[in-house]
Amino acid sequence: MLNIKIEKTTAPKAKPDSSKLGFGKIFTDHMFIMQYSVENGWHDAKIVPYGGITLEPSAMVFHYAQELFEGMKAYRTADDTIQLFRPDKNIERMNNTCDRLCVPRIDPDDALQAIKALVDVERDWVPSAEGTSLYIRPFIIATDPFLGVHPSHTYMFIIILSPVGSYYAAGLDPVKIYVEREYVRCVKGGTGIAKAGGNYAASLIGQKRAEDLGYAQVLWLDGVHRKYIDEVGAMNVFFVIDGTVVTPDLTDGNILPGVTRRSCIEMLQSWGVPVEERKISIDEVVEAYKAGKLDEAFGTGTAAVISPIGELFDNGEKMIINNNQIGTISQKLYDAITGIQWGKTPDTMGWTVVVD
Repeated sequence: MLNIKIEKTTAPKAKPDSSKLGFGKIFTDHMFIMQYSVENGWHDAKIVPYGGITLEPSAMVFHYAQELFEGMKAYRTADDTIQLFRPDKNIERMNNTCDRLCVPRIDPDDALQAIKALVDVERDWVPSAEGTSLYIRPFIIATDPFLGVHPSHTYMFIIILSPVGSYYAAGLDPVKIYVEREYVRCVKGGTGIAKAGGNYAASLIGQKRAEDLGYAQVLWLDGVHRKYIDEVGAMNVFFVIDGTVVTPDLTDGNILPGVTRRSCIEMLQSWGVPVEERKISIDEVVEAYKAGKLDEAFGTGTAAVISPIGELFDNGEKMIINNNQIGTISQKLYDAITGIQWGKTPDTMGWTVVVD
């Protein structure tokens, strides 16, 4: 168990208007920091006032992008309980990313203790308005002041918090997605399976192109064949084709194993809805659309939970899905998962963890 030192701020901020939170723009009063060295392992855990950190200009994170992050949320229920949603899965994925990027693992119990301790200190920051939550961003950065190319010997593990509303300004309204056929996000054997900043940097050019054309996100295709669907820029993706829910499988290691993705699959299976994890090409999606069998499409992720897709734009052609309306399965999943997250419905899946 960590011995976490707590230093409270002497200048707490005013709490924001919960109707104007947006996403990732406001940060709480405190943050968690822990150091790593080869000699001492992970050590010196503390919660301190939110503020800047000092690094050498030669710190390896700036030059070789040896860093990783996670994203999860804390929710306030009607009886003022603060709870997390499947934090064990985020911590498991974080450690898998550590393995891929040659970063030392963090004991899962220590990671969960750190998250719960910081959220407990900041529990007054967990908003209560409909659709709001406290976003949790743990991340690890390489700090060695050295320009040689090898894994760092020192690291910092930091957690910051941000009260948030909807990820998309339109909320649960269907989003428009641009299919990217020129650039790729990652390839088999790369870091697509890891939650690493470099993956998102590689996606920015496609995201900018999509936004310039009036689209909210990019649908990425595989980097080898340029035809199999990987994921949307900030989400995993699902298609409902002739009553069956289909999502790209994870076998090639180029798709992020989303916690919300896994939750949707497990929930659909519990309802008896047919679900397939397999390769699915953009051509199959287009053919299903033309045949009138593309019932709905949606993205999944911590930030948006469920994001229905109302339009796909591919090779100059627009595909309007389900009359640009949220589909039955998308709505049912959103209601079920957010119901558990905000404590509106019983957690029969055992997914929530209370912050005592």
